[in-house]
Formats: sequence, structure tokens, C-alpha cells
Amino acid sequence: MRYFDEMQAADGAVRSHYASYDQWLGAQPPLAMQAKREEAELIFRRVGITFAVYGDDAGTERLIPFDLIPRIIPAHEWRYLEAGLKQRVNALNRFLHDIYHDQDILRAGVVPAEQVLGNAQYRSQMQGINLPQQVYAHIAGVDIVRAENAQGVGEFYVLEDNLRVPSGVSYMLENRRMMMRLFPGLFALHAVAPVAHYPDLLLEKLRAVAPPAVNDPTVVVLTPGMYNSAYFEHAFLAQQMGIELVEGKDLYVEDDFVYMRTTQGPQRVDVIYRRIDDDFLDPQAFRADSAIGCAGLMAAYRAGNVNLANAIGTGVADDKSIYPYVPAMIEFYLGEKPLLNNVPTHQCREAGSLAYVLAHLPELVVKEVHGAGGYGMLVGPAASQDEIADFAARLKAHPERYIAQPTLALSTCPIFVEVGIAPRHIDLRPFVLSGKTVSLVPGGLTRVALAEGSLVVNSSQGGGTKDTWVLER
Repeated sequence: MRYFDEMQAADGAVRSHYASYDQWLGAQPPLAMQAKREEAELIFRRVGITFAVYGDDAGTERLIPFDLIPRIIPAHEWRYLEAGLKQRVNALNRFLHDIYHDQDILRAGVVPAEQVLGNAQYRSQMQGINLPQQVYAHIAGVDIVRAENAQGVGEFYVLEDNLRVPSGVSYMLENRRMMMRLFPGLFALHAVAPVAHYPDLLLEKLRAVAPPAVNDPTVVVLTPGMYNSAYFEHAFLAQQMGIELVEGKDLYVEDDFVYMRTTQGPQRVDVIYRRIDDDFLDPQAFRADSAIGCAGLMAAYRAGNVNLANAIGTGVADDKSIYPYVPAMIEFYLGEKPLLNNVPTHQCREAGSLAYVLAHLPELVVKEVHGAGGYGMLVGPAASQDEIADFAARLKAHPERYIAQPTLALSTCPIFVEVGIAPRHIDLRPFVLSGKTVSLVPGGLTRVALAEGSLVVNSSQGGGTKDTWVLER
């Protein structure tokens, strides 16, 4: 299988946007680069940039491996990606507003009503609630992959949309800080677009969606607590935005307003950037056994006295059973052709698709429609006969729970390994912010599948990350 290499063309020539970096890299002594890698690991460990790897018997948090070779994106490619991402997130927000209001897209039959109204992520409590700027997904992490097409050109695809509580932006920011600390001279040689203003941009978007009557909104980050795998990111973003990091016990609701307990007394809260799943936000409205939410929050939300980012019920739009319909959403709401293509997808709930998938399991990637983090999936080419047989039985028992896609030949980028430099598969998660307008910083989190031949880049399963450079010219 041929892979598109981000740094080198098929004939071995270095791509033009990597040329000056390649010259610099070739002049670096291997021992010096090894020392830089060890320095980066030491600093990350001191700062506490870790991630819980679920299923790890040791139960400890691990350092996310960081690679020193940046992923470089030329300016013209980024302009195309940026336009496609804005288009996609705009349509997804329109879709979410529609399904919780007039449901035009369901009546038109563009998206089957049962796929939405019967979806586990659909929240009937959101029906009829009017949100500021009609924004539901204030922060979207859209996973982009690239594969070589028949013409030998690297083509971008959207692998999935993350609209509930997308994570990883802190690693994007810390990766850039690390590269600037280790190699300050490199940034003088390259016109790399900055990403450090992301927290300011995020705060601006959050303040823009405060309840209409509020002139100087109080914004907080709501975390499940220090034992959450992404707690570092919650604390990091709150600190960078200069706002309070709170847990559910720090908040209370009175007369349909949300207040934060402070040493100076109660303070009203207007916007909550929540990093807690829907089910645990309010024990009065959702799971009664939740100890990490705030009782009465849903009532205050319905009354329009507080806004939540992301909105309750956004998960229905990033469910993998809805993903195949996003191109049709773009045409329905915007009257435009999608700029970024989906990966071709088989919906196993359809009898014809199920028969095809069962007959071609060794060639396909099969995913749970509600799955995340790379769990609950089968990578056919890397699976054993027993694993394929097990998944076939699952598919036959509950076909509606799965989709299947061809095994994409994900693009590769060089990384440092023990024996030198070698290619590894990567993806890209840009972070798209919606408020009065839709915008994003130039770059994103490039994730790396560290094991040779692996296509699983998720940090929760031991993947690594690298800095993403978007060139300004």
C-alpha cells in the first residue's frame, strides 16, 4: 500500500515547504537531537503533561510522547483546510439548531428522523431552547487525515467530528512552546503562523455567547476534577484565559441563576465551558447519581440565564451514524458543495452494507457509532482471525451500533525513533471556535501512531504528538 509522505515526494525529493527545514535537520548531530528529545521529556514530566491510558493495568498516567520533527503545512493548503472546516462546522451548528427547533432536515428526509430522534446522544430537554448566536458547538475538534489518491496527490478527508468535549488543544500549545524553547533559531528561519493566541480567541468566543443582557460576563471552566484524564488541559486553559477552574460543588443554582462560591461571597456565572459529559451535568435533569454536576443547571440553562459550551445535546451531531450525512447537511443548509470529503462509509444497519462489511472485514475499519478514543474498533488488516470472527458476531447481533470504512493509507511524517528517523502515520485535529463568527488558529494537534505500521494515533492508546507548523508564505 502506498502512503503519501508529507515531507518527501514519491521520487525521494524533499517537498518545497520542507526544504529549508530539511537542510537544517541534515546539519544537526544525532547526539544533539537525542539530547533535545531527553530535555523535552524532562520538561514535560516536570510540568505534569500526562494522559491516562485506559486499560493500563498499572493505572498510572503516562507522558504523551513528543516528537521533535514538526509537521509542516504550506499556506495554500491551510487556506483550503480552513475554508472547509469553517463550512463544515457552520453546517453542523445549523443542523443542531434545526433538530432542536423546526426539524426541517428531518421532514425533508435528508437525514432519517429515527437516526436523530432515536439517537442515544439526542437530548429532548433541548427542544425549543434558543441559544445565543444559535451556536451549539462552540469548540469543535475535527479530525483530518490525508491519503494518496489515484493521481498520487495527497487528498484531505474528515475522519470524524468531535463536538461534545473535544480535547487536545493544550498539547498543541505546549508542543509549540517546547519547540520554541528547544530550537528558537528555527522560527527565525521559517515564517510559522502563531498559535499562542488560542486562549484569547477562545475566551472572546465564550464571552460572545453570554446571555444577551450581560455586559461583562463571568466565564468559568467546569471540570470533573483532578482524577479526569484531561485535567491538565482543564487547569491549563483556565489559567491561560485568566478565569476560574471550578467543580460542580463550587456552583449552585438559585432562582434559575448559577452562582459560584468565592471567598468574597456568591458570584453569578454567565458562561460555563464544561468538560463534563451531558449525563453528569445536572443530577436533577440527567443522571441522579452524578456527584460532579450542579443541581438545577438545566433549569437555569432553559431560562436563558447561563450558557454552556458546548451545548447539551451536541453529541448527536458527532455520532458516527450521523457522520455520513454531513456532506448532505452542507448542501441543505448552505447550498454549497463540501470542500472537505468524508471517508466513504458503510452503515451496518442497512442490510446491503452489512452483507458487504461481513464479506470484507479483513479489509475494513469497523467502529462503534458511539465510540471514541480509538476504542471499540476493528482494524481489519491488523486483526487476527479470532478478532475478525468476534467482530462478525457483534455485527450480526447489533448491526445498528457500527459503521465501517475502507482502511485509508494515512499519510506519514518522519519522527525520531531509536534507530534514527523513520516515517509514521499521522492525523491532524484543528480546533474550530464558533461565537459571533467562526474562526481557528492556524494549526492543530498532529497525532502520531508511534508503532511501525499502526494506524491508531489516539493518545489514550499510547500515540504521540508533534508540533504543527502552518507557513505564512
